[in-house]
Amino acid sequence: MSRFLRPALLVTVVLALLGFGSTPSSAATSITVATAIGRQDSSTASVTGYVVGQPTATSTVVRGNFPNDYALALADSATQTSTSSMLYVQIPTAFRAAYGLQSNPGLLGKQITVTGTLAAYFTHPGLKNATAFTGGGGSTDPGDPGDYYAGAAGKTGAELKAALHTIISQQTKLTYDQVWDALKVTDQDPNNSNNVIEIYSGRSIPKSSQGGGVDDWNREHVWAKSHGDFGTATGPGTDVHHLRPEDVSVNSARGNLDFDNGGTAVAQCTGCTADADSFAPRPAVRGDVARMIFYMAVRYEGGDGFANLELNNSVGNGTAPYIGKLSVLKAWAAGDPPDAFEKNRNEVIYSQFQHNRNPFIDHPEWINSIWP
Repeated sequence: MSRFLRPALLVTVVLALLGFGSTPSSAATSITVATAIGRQDSSTASVTGYVVGQPTATSTVVRGNFPNDYALALADSATQTSTSSMLYVQIPTAFRAAYGLQSNPGLLGKQITVTGTLAAYFTHPGLKNATAFTGGGGSTDPGDPGDYYAGAAGKTGAELKAALHTIISQQTKLTYDQVWDALKVTDQDPNNSNNVIEIYSGRSIPKSSQGGGVDDWNREHVWAKSHGDFGTATGPGTDVHHLRPEDVSVNSARGNLDFDNGGTAVAQCTGCTADADSFAPRPAVRGDVARMIFYMAVRYEGGDGFANLELNNSVGNGTAPYIGKLSVLKAWAAGDPPDAFEKNRNEVIYSQFQHNRNPFIDHPEWINSIWP
């Protein structure tokens, strides 16, 4: 072989060494804190660094007597004391128990990796909307605990659906009255523990404002209870994986409509639209709605004395045990992946109330396997 590289090959080698032309799978999986500080462009990145304290103001990071579990500071050195060399990380509710410094002071000096959005926090270079924390001895994403889904391993299509049905059917069932108390925990506003977040409108409303009056919140069945005629019976009628707080008027506007794009604006529900046979929630929760619908179609398969709930690609299903529109719901799920609020809600339902999970929050890829 010639001692000299051909020009084209030489260019290829040089570009590869410089990092051009590499595919995402071969690119580095994380960046340094210094790189993250210099790249505050709202892009998504995984940042690896050492926990050096908790930011409490733009130029203040404490290393003890941590006031809460809301934030931590990362640096490229465990001994760093200059705040200008630190990245301030906002900790979403779902990760505070494992990575908040008030609860885990032993994390100080440990190396961790956080994935999120490179954006200012405390008007300081930061990382927000984190979707994963690893390292430091803490737990990772709260989803998919242990061998919960072992029975579904290696399965696809109808076999996967059957396996998941068996897994998630093992649950504690709530009464309709117990749903009130559960929703005050599962849908608690991360920024105000006295409030819940309404699913469609996104409004934060006092937990005490439950009821049937104007501007109260009540229990919305995302899978409309008339689609299968299960009412509020213990089972699908009380399953908090699809029951959510919602403004009374918006709940009434949705009624038992199927889900689809289009329509006109819905009063008191910014971003929501509806027409004669369909409803669309605000864009930020369209994926959440879709994954709740997919859960119901797998959990309720005609046993327990209830109808076999299924999706179809229609609207105007009325009282039939179907909900659509399947193609739209799949698109919503793909366009709005699970966020920290949704993941935390799944974990709370699993650990505190029903002791079962929504598999499509833990494994969104299973949607296309079951409904190709």
